[in-house]
Amino acid sequence: MEFERTQRVIQAMVDQEIIPGASYGLINGTDLVQHQVGVAAIKPQREALWPHALYDLASVTKVVGTTTVALQLMKSGALDINRPVHDYLPAFQAPAVTVLNLMTHTSGLSGYIPNRNALPANDLLAAIQALPVSVTNLNHRVVYTDLELILMGLIIEKLTGEAVQDAVTHRVLQPLGLPDATFTPDPAQAVPTVYSQTTGLLRGIVHDPKGQVLQQHCGSAGLFASVADLTRFSRFMLGQLDVPGVLDQPTIQQLYRDWTPNHQLRRSFGWNLWHPAAQQPPVIFHTGYTGTLLMLDRQRQVGLIFLSNRVHPTVRNSSFLPARRHLIAAWLADIANNE
Repeated sequence: MEFERTQRVIQAMVDQEIIPGASYGLINGTDLVQHQVGVAAIKPQREALWPHALYDLASVTKVVGTTTVALQLMKSGALDINRPVHDYLPAFQAPAVTVLNLMTHTSGLSGYIPNRNALPANDLLAAIQALPVSVTNLNHRVVYTDLELILMGLIIEKLTGEAVQDAVTHRVLQPLGLPDATFTPDPAQAVPTVYSQTTGLLRGIVHDPKGQVLQQHCGSAGLFASVADLTRFSRFMLGQLDVPGVLDQPTIQQLYRDWTPNHQLRRSFGWNLWHPAAQQPPVIFHTGYTGTLLMLDRQRQVGLIFLSNRVHPTVRNSSFLPARRHLIAAWLADIANNE
């Protein structure tokens, strides 16, 4: 399978200037299609892409890093996902919210933090822990927010004794042997994100404002990685690589089900679920604001790794989300037509 539809859609996204360029990998069993198209930057001048270009993964950090460590701690018994968050974070003021709520985005966490992006790190963390909870939404509705994975990062710090990004590095990135993945990239190796004439080019610095404030204490964003990194991670998650000490395969298999409290909201532990057809097992996936996407189908042994910098040169890009939906549909069609 060459994923012809998928590759045509990616090329069209570049041709239509929806994205400057992309690095992507398409896994089909032991076969791999891996390419880069377009350019790394168009402003202030055009820059060519290179094979091990580092992309700001944005929220894909949540599943590669924070979720993987949380699963490790759950498996070891150090983390009880059914316990209240308050048991781990006494400053968290909503006793009914559990760790599972955080990881399935069913916590009901709501409210507004004034001047959020300008607060010092400690003030921001205090404000997050003081947010109110919607009783209507708690356990009954998925409302996606970065704040829940930031709180999960704080719990990881309590249990491991190190900053969450350090825990991810020591427990996931290094054991898996990911060649390029890092929270502290060399700017010269990173694909740029936003550009303005006043502030210049953002490069090698996390695009997410909360990530900029929290730095190594941010569990929701901050990881930079290449397509080679996510290809290796994907092969591990598909059961094609055996890496002792990261996650066992039965634990990974459990991700392909609904983990929400009522088992009806189509969300896994950290990951999102995509149901291609009524009688088929779901696909696990996650997106990133900067233009990243990771989709894994364990039963069919296929994966899609799509890395772009759709926020370059500006975040104003209304064409990207419809194009991403088209990309997902093309990938699913390629898989279905191969059966």
